[in-house]
Amino acid sequence: MVGLSTAKALLESNSNLKLVIVDKEFSLGKHASGRNSGVLHSGFYYSPNSLKAKFCFDGNLALRKLCLEHGIPVKTLGKVVVTKSLQEVGRLESLFTRGKENGVELELLPESALKKFEPLARTYQSFIWSPNTAVSDPRKVLLTLSSLVKGMNGQIILGATIKLGVDSQTITLNGETLIARHVINTAGSGADRIAHRFGFGINFSMIPFMGIYRAVTHSRLPLSTLVYPVPDPVNPFLGVHLTSTIDGKVKIGPTAIPLLNREQYRIFAGWNLIDIKESLTGLLCMLRGDAHNLPGLAKSEFPKLFLTRLIRDAAELVPATGKVKGWEKLQPGIRSQLVDLTTGSLVNDFIVEGDGLSTHVLNVVSPGWTASIPFGKYIAEQVLNKI
Repeated sequence: MVGLSTAKALLESNSNLKLVIVDKEFSLGKHASGRNSGVLHSGFYYSPNSLKAKFCFDGNLALRKLCLEHGIPVKTLGKVVVTKSLQEVGRLESLFTRGKENGVELELLPESALKKFEPLARTYQSFIWSPNTAVSDPRKVLLTLSSLVKGMNGQIILGATIKLGVDSQTITLNGETLIARHVINTAGSGADRIAHRFGFGINFSMIPFMGIYRAVTHSRLPLSTLVYPVPDPVNPFLGVHLTSTIDGKVKIGPTAIPLLNREQYRIFAGWNLIDIKESLTGLLCMLRGDAHNLPGLAKSEFPKLFLTRLIRDAAELVPATGKVKGWEKLQPGIRSQLVDLTTGSLVNDFIVEGDGLSTHVLNVVSPGWTASIPFGKYIAEQVLNKI
């Protein structure tokens, strides 16, 4: 999503550019771009001075515009963020304040008003109402962006094998040697490794976290809106929540299960020794640091491999969830979370590093999909200024 958005912005700025997008997979959206939740976030979770806050609000509008222009369905369902205890009320109020600083349309409402927005949910004392949260189809958006890029003479090569030369500007692509004026790295879970080849992102590594979802038809759990908990103040995950999909289902999830392999979509498959070594290095740094509670995270997340625990967590937000039967498995996703090896902290914002020859986009985790169009324009502007 970010790569295609960047390519689109580059070609719109300069139609004479010779631009090639390469992907190791043989189809688009095999990983995060096609496996994300499809939620258009409104932008109230993120620190006001962050790139996430800068681009999430505008990204919500830009994605809606793209979908409207190309006939891609969007459902504006809104979102409620609910509390489970008195301790969470203060965190909810802080979240509301942050959202208002980001210019997001929000309301902080009393518990008595919740039935008006989501009769099936429950909260303690108060909740946040976000009217501009929506859902759409990530794959349809991705295919539309690729068509737009191709229509501007951008070339997309799938199933690509790439080798970087000694000077990193010489690239062997499927056996053919190319000289790149500028390399833009938006390789998701592999972005840190490519950045390291260019001398960037040296203090960062990637830790994969698996997100598992289960779903039922909307008729079995007829939610009116999306229901989220107050996020954990220690670990940068939103917690198990309930969302609707564009095709008429209701999902519970995701988990945030730490893994050792970057494309390990099943617990006992996808093993890679390099992945394991790098993930262990990152996890050990987390364990030594004091920013996160890794043992607590593992203790809370691994039980969610089992449906009963996932349902239990969702039922704390929407009690009717506990009575629903017939949950189906959805394809899992992997959050490629950057970790700062010097502090052991999980990085909370997008990271962009580079020079006149290359640009490296790291840590494009949620709301990366929502923010992708204006974020891609931002990257394109940086690149054009360099070249």
